[in-house]
Amino acid sequence: MCELVAEYGSASSGESFSIADKNEVWFMDLIGKDAANKGAVWVARRIPDGYISAHANQARIRQFPLANGRTSITSDDIHKIHNPRVETVYAADVISFAKEKGYYDGPDEDFSFVDAYGPVDYGALRFCEARVYAMFNRAAPSLNLSMDYVKGEPGAEPMPLWIKPDKKVSVQDMMAFMRDHFEGTDFDMTQDVGAGPYQCPYRWRPLTWQVDSVTYLNERATSTQQTGFSFVTQSRAGLPDPIGGIFWFGVDDTYSTVYTPMYCGITRVPEPYAVGVADMLHFSWESAFWVFNWVANYAYSRYCDMIKDIQVVQRELEGRFLADQPGIEKAALTLYNQSPRLAVDYLTDYSCRIGNETVDRWRRLGTDLLVKYMDGNVKNELGELTQPGYPEAWYRTIVEKTGDHFEYKQIGESSH
Repeated sequence: MCELVAEYGSASSGESFSIADKNEVWFMDLIGKDAANKGAVWVARRIPDGYISAHANQARIRQFPLANGRTSITSDDIHKIHNPRVETVYAADVISFAKEKGYYDGPDEDFSFVDAYGPVDYGALRFCEARVYAMFNRAAPSLNLSMDYVKGEPGAEPMPLWIKPDKKVSVQDMMAFMRDHFEGTDFDMTQDVGAGPYQCPYRWRPLTWQVDSVTYLNERATSTQQTGFSFVTQSRAGLPDPIGGIFWFGVDDTYSTVYTPMYCGITRVPEPYAVGVADMLHFSWESAFWVFNWVANYAYSRYCDMIKDIQVVQRELEGRFLADQPGIEKAALTLYNQSPRLAVDYLTDYSCRIGNETVDRWRRLGTDLLVKYMDGNVKNELGELTQPGYPEAWYRTIVEKTGDHFEYKQIGESSH
């Protein structure tokens, strides 16, 4: 990556990267230089074993250890990166360039990449760092992390670059981290008036808006309707690469998607996930993207009820994939020991089959939801029509806003 930006330049206003394989994980902040200076400045740090990190569209590396011949090196010695003792690597001019441009003026040991190249403003705190808080809070509730920093409170301590989770993080945990709307926190998107009567945790863009010249915002949670695709990767050193690497892939909103395992050695993908099946301007029943969008967008209309039905099927599918995983991989390993190609073909067929089955099941779920919730009514488990109306809290909100405008009044007097 560093060689590419050094040769061709980088026009990005800044990016953060998770870089991982089956042995280690690195976190990298990188930003392109100006038009007069081709290339980029960057810092990369290895995540310590037993710890987790998070990032969300905002630089996060502040101070870092300078090159000392043991744990930190500059890009001049990047060939040493595979030395297990190296924990930090950075562009040789990451500090000098900041001084040259006037971004920093101080001792090298106090230099902060964030403060020089990606100073945090209120938007970065509320839209980006808040998502980091959400993951850390879920992974390590014992830390009792304060929200003061992401609320922009003066003097609040920034969140650490990494934390030790309360327990080892599983694939299921990572999926749950991706499905967060700040539930249980001060930013809980299901609880404010914007959630409407059915506690919908989504707000239509733009993120900021104005009333009487005052700027307000919508929360930017990890789970958002804006998502095109998301994934959880699993890399395991104890298995051959075609079996040990899995790309748990889902399209659209993370809260209502299904993460389907795509083994990294497969030679084709399920047809509904293939490039060219559909595009953004033409709906297609054959496209996983459009089928999942269809279900999610219908659910937004009566969210707190429909999401329960969606989660039943979501858990059914993901639960089956996870439960079947040991057996699938045992069979694949047996084939791999005969011929690696046999294992690749087997896992390709498996990944494609369950990808197709997932989309088929989601189409059926969508039609079931339409039948059950048609026209604002709800059919119970016996198929009987019910009219539950709005939640009581919403009726109270209407009365608070309208007074007696909708009050059902008695007209005249009755002698009976």
